[in-house]
Amino acid sequence: MGLRGPAIATTALVAAVVFAALWATGPPPAPIRPGQPAPEFALPRLGDGAPVELSDLRGRVVLLNFWATWCKPCEDEMPAMERLYAELAGPGFEMLAVSVDAGRSEVEAFQERLGVTFPILLDPAKRVSASYQSYRFPESFLIDSEGRILARYIGPRDWDANVYRDRIRRLISGEATGAEGAPP
Repeated sequence: MGLRGPAIATTALVAAVVFAALWATGPPPAPIRPGQPAPEFALPRLGDGAPVELSDLRGRVVLLNFWATWCKPCEDEMPAMERLYAELAGPGFEMLAVSVDAGRSEVEAFQERLGVTFPILLDPAKRVSASYQSYRFPESFLIDSEGRILARYIGPRDWDANVYRDRIRRLISGEATGAEGAPP
């Protein structure tokens, strides 16, 4: 019974420290949801290192994909992404694949091995993926021409399937807006 008082005091002290730490950092950010503005960013492009800024793509529909070379589902979806890009790339559509890998060389080898031609951006510090609250890969965001998030997709997709290709075409042409007809 003599240890009961110190145990209670220790528990209270630990609880106070945890509470103080949580209070000091503030509440976690609200989840990213369709309809919200997509977080702005500037990241270097693989190859030439030129910065790519999301704000420079206003007026285009953007498919933003977060991935890593060590992620097998990421690799599995890349051929479908390449086919979608080959078909729809142009003034109304851009695809950006953001690598969260720490090193450039493995990303370059991956790009060469798969023959990917869409822009790959580098986010080794994972700052942009964190701003999108993207921690599971692959994860993609469909962003409208005004910079709003239309959909969030966790896990690999067959991006060249009719449901995705047709939705993006409708968005490019201005026939569709918002989340109507959104594929899962």
